[in-house]
Amino acid sequence: MSISTAPVVLSSTDAGVLTLTLNRPEVLNGLTDDVLDAITDGCRQAASDDGIRVVVISGAGRGFCSGQDLRAGLESGDVDIRGHLRDHYVPMVRAMRDLEKPVIASVNGVAAGAGMSVALAADFRIAAESATFIQAFVRIGLVPDAGSSYFLPRLVGTAKALELAMLGETVDSAEALRLGLVHRVVPDADLGQATADFAARLTRAPRSAGLIKQLISHSLDSDLDEQLRREEEAQVLASESEDFAAGINGFITKRPPVFTGR
Repeated sequence: MSISTAPVVLSSTDAGVLTLTLNRPEVLNGLTDDVLDAITDGCRQAASDDGIRVVVISGAGRGFCSGQDLRAGLESGDVDIRGHLRDHYVPMVRAMRDLEKPVIASVNGVAAGAGMSVALAADFRIAAESATFIQAFVRIGLVPDAGSSYFLPRLVGTAKALELAMLGETVDSAEALRLGLVHRVVPDADLGQATADFAARLTRAPRSAGLIKQLISHSLDSDLDEQLRREEEAQVLASESEDFAAGINGFITKRPPVFTGR
């Protein structure tokens, strides 16, 4: 399959950024098994490659992701919802969240249904001014999946999460920023550069950044004693890293440390 027709285009740079571009612009990058599996594989590739420091997920064309491609499912006769979620969606979400490297969703245009779930599963969301977010599941009689019911209340609170999920209303980029759904909103023409600049900052982060991701991810599901134990274990790992040694040396010599992620 050529790169131009692949459902997800993987591209990396010497700067340590792996970009996964959802590449079905004719259907606003609707999700299929191939797309979901490619995101999973991309995150697993990043996990095993020390040269990759950051993962960016973006959408080709005028939208980030319109959610599950319902036509593809209907045409194939695939109605095994449980199997579909377990075999494709769950591995994708787990791969994104288990990855000890930051994942950025670069959101242009619509992020609807499971497409919004993909964005929510990322660690950071940078949105174009044209971006919109829709918990579209309720519009067709379904419930939020692919982690939406987990991530959404943690970002906006249970009351607002209920409203967004039960009404299925469109949230524009300004409101998404106000609610805390996204970290940055930039003009459409600046989205690519803004994402690249943000990713570049993260590539210079130390090994402890991945440990911070895991600590914060677990924090709302842990009691204080459990979280203190997690901090202890993470701090031991961080203190044994090459980056900690570089940080201490930089502190002593008064020179900016150069972190390698090791």
